[in-house]
Amino acid sequence: MIIDKVENLKNYAQVNPLFPKVVEFIQQHDLNALEPGKYEIEGKDLFVNIQMAKGKTPVEAVIETHNRMIDIQIPLSDAETFGYTQRDQLPDAEYNAEKDITKIPDLAADSYLTCQPGMMAIFFPQDGHAPCIAGVPEIKKAIFKVKA
Repeated sequence: MIIDKVENLKNYAQVNPLFPKVVEFIQQHDLNALEPGKYEIEGKDLFVNIQMAKGKTPVEAVIETHNRMIDIQIPLSDAETFGYTQRDQLPDAEYNAEKDITKIPDLAADSYLTCQPGMMAIFFPQDGHAPCIAGVPEIKKAIFKVKA
């Protein structure tokens, strides 16, 4: 997991060969101005989902993991809190290969961190994360999905 300002994403370019394309996309597009939807950057290997997500309480938030993709999650309209638990500390749960997601409901995260607009949270396959914890009914966010 990486937590930092979006402007520092360029400093992590060596982590994954597709990260520079995320930086380029962010430099060329105003994420706040994009309409909700999916924007392909490199086909299924790299795309961004702009979402209006329902704000949840820590109890409502569901921990999830991904096998094939890295999430770069960027809150746009309001602060967003993420629950975090290392994947190897999570119980086994059913994996949905089509959607590349395992959801672990009814489990509190080990810790929580908050990103303000202008910040990002990067979650790798080893990172269990519970997104969309917000003190508002709805939050606009960008989720870059990057092939791990």
